[in-house]
Amino acid sequence: MNARATTSLALAALLRNRMRSALTMLGVVIGVAAVLMMESLGQGATAYIGATISGMGSNMLMVVPGAPNQRMGGGSAGAALFTVSDLEALRRGARDVSMLSPASQRPLRTVVGGLNRSTVVTGVWPDYLDIRGWSVVAGRALTADDERQAAQVCVIGHTVETALFPGQVALGGEMRIHDVTCRVVGVLETKGASAFGMDQDDVIYLPFSTWSRRIAGTDRIGLIMAAARSQDRIDDARAQMTSVLRQRRRILAGDDDDFAVRDPREVQAVLDQVTGILTTFLLGVAGISLLVGGIGIMNIMLVSVTERTREIGIRLAVGARSGDILSQFLVEAVVLSALGGLVGIGVGITAAFGLARLIHVPFIVPAGAVPVAFGVSLLVGILFGVFPARKASRLNPLAALRFE
Repeated sequence: MNARATTSLALAALLRNRMRSALTMLGVVIGVAAVLMMESLGQGATAYIGATISGMGSNMLMVVPGAPNQRMGGGSAGAALFTVSDLEALRRGARDVSMLSPASQRPLRTVVGGLNRSTVVTGVWPDYLDIRGWSVVAGRALTADDERQAAQVCVIGHTVETALFPGQVALGGEMRIHDVTCRVVGVLETKGASAFGMDQDDVIYLPFSTWSRRIAGTDRIGLIMAAARSQDRIDDARAQMTSVLRQRRRILAGDDDDFAVRDPREVQAVLDQVTGILTTFLLGVAGISLLVGGIGIMNIMLVSVTERTREIGIRLAVGARSGDILSQFLVEAVVLSALGGLVGIGVGITAAFGLARLIHVPFIVPAGAVPVAFGVSLLVGILFGVFPARKASRLNPLAALRFE
């Protein structure tokens, strides 16, 4: 019997039991859809994290007091804070660092007329926004004159503008931050939420001199922001900053640093690793769904062999070979799994698109995911269809004909 006739017989047998065939495919549909959806969302999340971290600033480095093995964002753990003199030494000694800025911050109550809110207020040098790659959409950024004169001016984020200046032009307006009145000279472009879910637009930036003299009462610095001259000089800039700060903080050779030079690439690597672990775990769950679907196919095919024992006996009696019987049942199993795979691919892509829109991550369908998912569904049909097909092909014709 040729392949065309075998396929025709297999399809006719499946169409005789449409509902059972559809329910048998369901396990494969769910498994393939889950695999494709997890792959898509995993890559979308990775792309989102990468874009968010890149948006923090080009070639950026962060220096924090405390042990290098301390978690990102942890406290100084008793280590001395930095000083303006440290930054000046970095300017002179770290030749591959193009920009530097302190970034000391504190959540403070901010008032405009009858409106008020708690906002993160940060004292920075003019280079800060350039390090972050953040532009001003209205007004101007902070300048060297502002820093030199300890001017009572500020640049605000979009969230602050919306909350404290509803229906008004914020530029030129005045706000009271703690006990200091400042004039808004610039409004920043919208950044949105960070990879950690924080609103990056709920910020106010003051000249560091204004911050240290009028708000903090100290020029101690808890965070130094820097930018390397180019992407390929980041590691050199990091090494130079480490060397300068070890000298400034009198750390002896062989002793551990009491500060850490952080690279956003470290954060991305950790987040990528976490995303990869979660994706792998969910792919394992999806793989179990495929396994269950394969077992369902094998179970239904065994039931089908039992139901069609007399039919098999008649076919063998009139000249059909064992190979023809094996091929027919194997084709039935493969057709079930292939159709389940195709439907699963459609469901998976649709679900991935909907979820990506819902959680605001890029919608990405990995190039190899679709053919791999379809190939796995075919493999499931073959692996779980072989046993029932072999059982059918080995039936004794006489015993099959007498079967009730």
